[in-house]
Amino acid sequence: MKKIITFYTLIVFLLCCSSLSAQSKTFEKEKSEIGKMLDAFNVAAAKADYNTYFNFFADQSTFIGTDATEVWNKKEFMVWAKPHFDKKKTWNFTALKRNIYFSKDGKLAWFDELLDTQMKICRGSGVVEKINGSWKVKQYVLSMTIPNDVVDKVVAEKTALEDVLIQELKTK
Repeated sequence: MKKIITFYTLIVFLLCCSSLSAQSKTFEKEKSEIGKMLDAFNVAAAKADYNTYFNFFADQSTFIGTDATEVWNKKEFMVWAKPHFDKKKTWNFTALKRNIYFSKDGKLAWFDELLDTQMKICRGSGVVEKINGSWKVKQYVLSMTIPNDVVDKVVAEKTALEDVLIQELKTK
């Protein structure tokens, strides 16, 4: 009896491992697709290719910039960005390191990446969704990194500007 239980336990284990391996391979393919999409997204911005860049965003999406006031839906972000794209004065980001994670069903993924930018190292993070066979940005967050050794200097520099905004936000 012990041999039969051991045999069936081994079978179940192997089937589970096989299933996890297949799922992992699926996510590796998806991870590669998302990585290529994010790279193309950055290239489109660098080339000031407005239509291509904004086609990477889902219709219902959000862009959150480095300034505390920069929270835009896709249409608002397009309006803000248009003059920069028209003047070919856009941004050039290159991924230095990227992590991508998936929901259990694989329909959503989220990422974080360190970027080489004109602002030095920044962090891009966001959520992407597979829509009609293509990965689309649902939310993108750009933040500047601040080395711990200079946090006090940065805080001192931004205090006067952000104290005003803090007070405005507290009264709303």
